[in-house]
Amino acid sequence: MKNCCLLFFTFLATLLPTTAASRESAANEKPNVVWIISDDLCPDLGCYGYPDVQTPNIDRLASEGTRYTRAFATAPVCSASRTAFQTGQYQTTVGGHHHDTRDYPVLTQDTPTVTGLMQDAGYFVCNGRGKKSEAKLAKSHLNFVYDPKTFFDGVDWSQRTEGQPFFAQVQIKEPHREFVQSTRSYPNAPIPPYYPDHAVTRADWANYLASIEVLDQKVGEILSRLSEEGVADNTIVIFFGDHGRPHVRGKQWLYDGGLHVPLIIRWPGKVEAGAVDERLASLLDVMPTTLTAAKVPAPQLPGLNLLDQKSTGHERLFAARDRCGDAADRIRSVRTSDFKYIRNFHPDRPYMQLSSYKKLMYPVETVMKVLHARGEWDSPFMATARPKEELYDLKADPFEMNNLADSPEYAERLNELRNAVDSWVEETGDKGRIDESETVDMQALMAEKRKWYARTMEKRGLDPDTSDEEYLKWWEEQLGVRLAD
Repeated sequence: MKNCCLLFFTFLATLLPTTAASRESAANEKPNVVWIISDDLCPDLGCYGYPDVQTPNIDRLASEGTRYTRAFATAPVCSASRTAFQTGQYQTTVGGHHHDTRDYPVLTQDTPTVTGLMQDAGYFVCNGRGKKSEAKLAKSHLNFVYDPKTFFDGVDWSQRTEGQPFFAQVQIKEPHREFVQSTRSYPNAPIPPYYPDHAVTRADWANYLASIEVLDQKVGEILSRLSEEGVADNTIVIFFGDHGRPHVRGKQWLYDGGLHVPLIIRWPGKVEAGAVDERLASLLDVMPTTLTAAKVPAPQLPGLNLLDQKSTGHERLFAARDRCGDAADRIRSVRTSDFKYIRNFHPDRPYMQLSSYKKLMYPVETVMKVLHARGEWDSPFMATARPKEELYDLKADPFEMNNLADSPEYAERLNELRNAVDSWVEETGDKGRIDESETVDMQALMAEKRKWYARTMEKRGLDPDTSDEEYLKWWEEQLGVRLAD
């Protein structure tokens, strides 16, 4: 009997080191990281309280993680914003601020990328659409010199070495234009008050919401795959939009419609489920948050670790808008919890200055122009010039429609935020101060953009010089709201 007991305890003793070692291994196991990046998305989702739109998968993700209510991009257009959150630096600092540029900067050695740092730490870094069958790298659209074949190790995490942790960037097109066609109505969906109430406005907005529902389906497929493969519990999922919605006063503008994005982080057992975080957050925070969670040494960056609950978040958030296609501009903004300040460096240019992209993609722009010309609708946004400065009380005026820059009551606040932008421009080395024409043939670039516009209009069966009235009729027909003459 004694011999049996001795053998039993000897057997247990041999198991204990192995068990302890396996627990230590599990504790030190690197988490996988998945960024789910939506193109052109504001927090117009069920979990953010937006009515009518059905987003059960994103809502579930929010219930299983932390939802950030005040997250903002640093630019209202994809290439500039993506340049920022891939480098962890402002796009204006690295020289990637012009959208659709012809002068791509080479990143300096002191500007590492999140993909490079994760690769150096042993991660398999991929960029796809979340499907094993994909063979082609998904959208990256970065404003600096890089080789996609080395910037990413592959398209899908199924290509990694067995046991290797992965960092996947999953790109989802929706709700980028062109929208999917809505098959139902959204009677309770609020439309921003700065748009005219018109059938085209409502139809276009419905298509935007329908595109969001397609986005949600794709998010659900990715989450299901992680669960089916048994990696969900050890995977950090970070869902966000690359910038705001693709509408007038949204994409390519520095109002909240162009910068406010959803941001949700799920990490089972590490991030509080169902939590709501109201701190000011920037997409610049996504890189340091990812690196810290993956235990990868992070360089000094302007962003914060969002998982640090001791942090009070940002006091101010800065953003920049520079040339987008053939619409040359330079605008800077700073946002606090309560106020937004905007500096227009070219006040002689109208809010609605010519943009081939917007004219081709934003039907509401044509609605606004037509109704304004008819004398049926008016807005300061239709003026032929802009004020040099704009100031908005975000609590009293969340849609940023009442400019307080000339109000004596707000002079102190105006001066404070004006100085903040001046300091930010200097401290971050804002390269928007450099005239792009010094390195780029602007005449050739603009001609190229106008040719693209003309070709697209001709494909639609329209003359490039068609009137706004005729163009509105075309939009009405396309959106199925054209009434018989």
